[in-house]
Order: sequence, then C-alpha cells, then structure tokens
Amino acid sequence: MFPIKDLTPRRSFPIVNYIIIAVTIYVFFLQISTPDFEAFVFQFGFVPSRFSFQDLNSYKNILYSIFLHGGLFHIASNLWFLHIFGDNVEDRLGHFGYLIFYILAGVVAVFVQLAFNLGSSIPMIGASGAISGVAGAYFVLFRHSKIQSLVPTFGFYQLIELPTWFFLGYWFVIQIFSGVGSLVAYDINQGGVAFFAHIGGFVFGYLVSQSAVFLN
Repeated sequence: MFPIKDLTPRRSFPIVNYIIIAVTIYVFFLQISTPDFEAFVFQFGFVPSRFSFQDLNSYKNILYSIFLHGGLFHIASNLWFLHIFGDNVEDRLGHFGYLIFYILAGVVAVFVQLAFNLGSSIPMIGASGAISGVAGAYFVLFRHSKIQSLVPTFGFYQLIELPTWFFLGYWFVIQIFSGVGSLVAYDINQGGVAFFAHIGGFVFGYLVSQSAVFLN
C-alpha cells in the first residue's frame, strides 16, 4: 500500500512541516555536492559503536542524522510521508509544539535503534524515525479519517480510501515483524532499514498524543 493523500482538512498553514522538508532537502544537496559522500555520512551520521553518554558530539550527531539520507528514493519516500501526515499533526499540536515533537521523536527513535544495534559501525541516517513519530500521533488524533492509497489487487494497483487505523496499523505490524526478522538475521557489519527506530518513533508519537488527548 502506498499513500497518495489524506482526506483530513487542516485549519492552519503547516509552515514548520514545510521548513523541515526544505531543510532536509537542503542538507541532501549538501551531501551530494561533497567530494566524498560516504565520508560526509560517517562524519555527521550517528554511528552506534561511537556513541558515548559523555561525548557531546554523539548527541549532535543524533540530531544531524535525522536530516541525512542515503539516496534519492530514501529522501523522497520519507518526505512524501511527512508531507501527507505532518500538516495535520502540526495543525493539532501547534507550530512550536510540532517542531519539538518532531525532534524528540527522532531522538527517541535513534536511542531505541541503538538499544538493538550497539556494536554497529554503520551510520544511522534518515528522518524515518521522526516521521514514524508523526505517524503514531496521526494514528491517535485522526484514526477515523481516510487515507487515499494505491493498493495492489490482482496484479494491478487500485486507488482505495482506507481508514487511518487500518493503514497505519498494518504498517506498524509490518515494522514489528521486520524488526524481529532483522534480529534473527543480525549482522552488525551490514546496513539496512532501522525497523526499531520506526517502532520506537511510532510508539513515542502514539503515547505522547494519547496523553495529550487524555489531558484535554
């Protein structure tokens, strides 16, 4: 399933979401314009084996890593999801609240992945952990809304309106099974998708938004 658009109207212009998207694109252009792409990623990405609670650079690299990406498909798919889900979450949380939430979701996602990947020397990069947090918040705040999605049916793709709870719930279950599978075939010297960052980000977004709904 691939999301095309959500059907939830917003009340305000998502300025922070667009700024995040613009900054992420700008950083990606910085990456591809450097003479050594891999060296850039190793310098500014988050490498689990280099992490130290006493080292300030470790925390800076966590923040940097949220805005780095490994290629065109990586950044395009991440920002498309952010474009679809982020505007409504910003609308509900407010501009400043959304910015803080996005950064915290990304940081929490990195730490969750770190817990399952301590010895890896492969840089962790990408906004998917933070965007998973946005998805978790969207799941709580707009669970009864619809998401227009491309769904494979009998070898063809059909445009179908799916409930948010089904679309994101299905996505989350896939992340769990994929995360468990990655542990079974674990190799600290091999890169791949940071499934536990997705899980951690989503759970963070879910819990924060659930708490906000309860307090209101």
